[in-house]
Amino acid sequence: MRRPSTTRRPLAPIGLVSSAAAPVLLIGGWTAAAARQPGGFDPLERTISDLAALGADDRWLMTGALAGLGLCHVTTAAALGDAATAGRVVLAGGGLATVLVAVYPLPADGSGSVPHTVVASAAFLALSVWPALAARRDAVGPLLRPLPAAAATATLLGCLAWFGVQLRADEGVGLAERVTAGLQALWPLAVTTTTATVALAARRRR
Repeated sequence: MRRPSTTRRPLAPIGLVSSAAAPVLLIGGWTAAAARQPGGFDPLERTISDLAALGADDRWLMTGALAGLGLCHVTTAAALGDAATAGRVVLAGGGLATVLVAVYPLPADGSGSVPHTVVASAAFLALSVWPALAARRDAVGPLLRPLPAAAATATLLGCLAWFGVQLRADEGVGLAERVTAGLQALWPLAVTTTTATVALAARRRR
C-alpha cells in the first residue's frame, strides 16, 4: 500500500478560511437578499439568480455573495495541494464561472440571458465534477481518495440533474437549486477540514 506523499503541502491554511467562507457567503447572501424583497420571496420556487437580477431590491447583496463565493473557490483550489491538478483547475474554473454569474445578471423583465445561462451552467457542472477529477490514491485527505471523491461527484451530479428537471418543469426550482448549490459549497469545506485534520495528526506523530 502506497503511503501518502510527503513532498507536497496538502493544504495551505488560507484554504480552510476560503472553504469555510464559501457556504457562509452563499447561504447568508440568499437569506439576507430574500429578506429585502418587497412582498416576500419564495425560496422554494424562485432562483438564487432572481435575487441578483436587475431590478431586484438590494441586488448587491446576492451579487456580492456570488462574487465572493467564486473567489473562495479559486482560493481553495490554489491552496489544496493534496488534490490532483485537474480537479484543482476545474474547481478554480467553477469559481471563476461563479464570479461571471454575478457579472452577467438576469434582466429585470425575466426574459432570460444567454451569457448568464452559459456561465451558470458551467459553474454548476464544474463544481459537480471537480471532486472526481481531484482524486488521488496517495491523498492525505480521506475525502480526496478515489471512492469518496467519485461518490461526491455522483451525488452532486444527481442533484444537478434534479435541478435540471425542476427547471424544465418550472416547479420547485428554488429548492433544487439551493440544495445543489449548498452541497457544492460545503464539499470543499469537508475536504479541507479532513485534510487538515489528518495532516496535523501526522505531523504530531512525527
